[in-house]
Amino acid sequence: MNSEHTSVEMKDQGEINHGYIPTETNAKEQNHDLKKSNGDGNKFQIEPMDNEEEENYTGCPGVAYKIQTGVAIAVGKHGSRIKQAVKLLFLVLYFVYFGYAMYYEFGDEGSIRLLVCTIIGVVLLLIHIFNRLCGSKIKLFDSGEKSFATERRHRKMKRYTGRFLMVAVFLGLAAYIIYDVLIDYPQNAVSIAGLALYIIIFYIFSKNPAKVKWRPVFWGFALQYIFALVILRTEWGYQAFQWLGDRVTEFLNYSNAGAVFVFGDVLVNTYGVFAFRVLPVVVFFYTVTSVLYYLGVMQVIVKKMGMFLSFCLGTSPAESLNAAGNIFVGMTEAPLMIQPFLENMTKSELHAVMTGGFATIAGSVLGAYVNFGVPANHLITASVMSAPAALAISKLAYPETERTKSEDMDRMGKSKDRNVIEAISSGAGNSVKVVAAIAVNVMAFLCVLEFVNMTLDWFGDRVGVDGLSFQLICSYVFYPIAFFMGTDVPDCRKVAELVGIKTFTNEFLAYKELSILIANRKNFTQYTAVWNASSDWFYQGDDIILQHVNQTLKKGIISDKSEVIATYALCGFSNFGSMGIFLGGMSALVPSRRGDLSQIVLRAMIAGNVACFLTGCIAGLLYKDYGT
Repeated sequence: MNSEHTSVEMKDQGEINHGYIPTETNAKEQNHDLKKSNGDGNKFQIEPMDNEEEENYTGCPGVAYKIQTGVAIAVGKHGSRIKQAVKLLFLVLYFVYFGYAMYYEFGDEGSIRLLVCTIIGVVLLLIHIFNRLCGSKIKLFDSGEKSFATERRHRKMKRYTGRFLMVAVFLGLAAYIIYDVLIDYPQNAVSIAGLALYIIIFYIFSKNPAKVKWRPVFWGFALQYIFALVILRTEWGYQAFQWLGDRVTEFLNYSNAGAVFVFGDVLVNTYGVFAFRVLPVVVFFYTVTSVLYYLGVMQVIVKKMGMFLSFCLGTSPAESLNAAGNIFVGMTEAPLMIQPFLENMTKSELHAVMTGGFATIAGSVLGAYVNFGVPANHLITASVMSAPAALAISKLAYPETERTKSEDMDRMGKSKDRNVIEAISSGAGNSVKVVAAIAVNVMAFLCVLEFVNMTLDWFGDRVGVDGLSFQLICSYVFYPIAFFMGTDVPDCRKVAELVGIKTFTNEFLAYKELSILIANRKNFTQYTAVWNASSDWFYQGDDIILQHVNQTLKKGIISDKSEVIATYALCGFSNFGSMGIFLGGMSALVPSRRGDLSQIVLRAMIAGNVACFLTGCIAGLLYKDYGT
């Protein structure tokens, strides 16, 4: 009786003072309604108050609470429209700025850069708007029920159309090679023999030669050739990538600001110490990539390129996305974008993923190689060309024999960062392991290489052979590879030496050696422009002695063509050291496939190496003298 009387009094008091009883159920319902109204329980969420809290909210706090609640409900109902209005406002402001900038000054490099970036941005924006508006409404083909005869006729038409396009493209490319390449540079035909040789060898030693599907193989090599054709054989294409390479170099130089602040100007700019000059570039690029990944820019670019590769080569979306991702990020980072697909991938798809990782380099280390003096435009070109080449050689070495599952490209991995600041911080933090890995690997391999060379030299002395070294052995073992890529014959041993260093140690040391040869040729060109008589300089073994400046060019020089071929051939992570790194990273992403990954990692590494050699063959075939 007392309890009933008490409950009635509490009810009456609640109705008089507040109009409702603040029970736990009401609090949950109100909280649910607020979440439902704005679509996100973490934003603009107002926690309901109990009696004691609400009694304290009188005067200004009460007014503030009502305003806060009203704003939360308004934003919840109209949040999407507010976001669109803000985005539209910023877009209008940008175009106002862009129009005035074009009016104020047009014609210099900066205005052209602004114009190109704006055009690219507008195209991407239009594509995004088109996809949002159309969604799944636009269908290229009727998805309704078809009779067996109609379906069979469509498959037959598709098959013959594909064969016709392959023949047409092959004849067109062959005619161009004969007319524009072989007539002017008949020596470049050696690279054709190299392409044919690699294809024949990999077909013979394929996992299942009878199951090889030639569509991805043909279109992979065709795309590789077309990319190279635009970049290496057209002046506008070469100039465009030269401009892009200069901008990348300019962008990466901003890393000096942080390096100078931490280490000082003397160590960074005056002496150019490796650890203080090169490694900060890796930190900077890793951080920028993390921000682009958080903003979704990286996913959009990779998705579009992956869709293009999948359409042309007929490869699955997942392996195509990974190949596109390898153009920008490293072999252990790219699979993160396709992590939802890894569990159900076939062995052929996993082989393609690993081959793509071995056949390319990460954008972060690209900056380090640029600091060595390796041309940025050729490094960028090599990364782009290696993506289709990796898929082609992978499908030749390990053809698809299983039924692949259809995948949705929208299931790409997303950034776990909550804002730009966290993306910058996590990118910088994640770069620590990469910087440490580069530093310790370079030290370790240089130490081991020096030990091996001293040991070989000791054994050589016992039998009267002077100068026996690991590099000397590689210069003979890999001589055929350098020759069939189209390297000038006098330079074949030096390029073969670089290939051996890259395969058995890492590409970092190989590019460091290549940078010495590049610097030597620049110094030699400057010297011979003043002193070019036979007595002004001479060879001493492989070294060149410049008498008037008392300078020795260690290991001599190689031609510009050989430099270009070596740059392309070395552009990949395919070496024995990377096998352990890649296998460990992939096993962590998909532990259930560890056994399958262990079985195919060696074959994938060899295929990745050959993809780099094929890129070198294309560079040797299409090499031209201008602009170099």
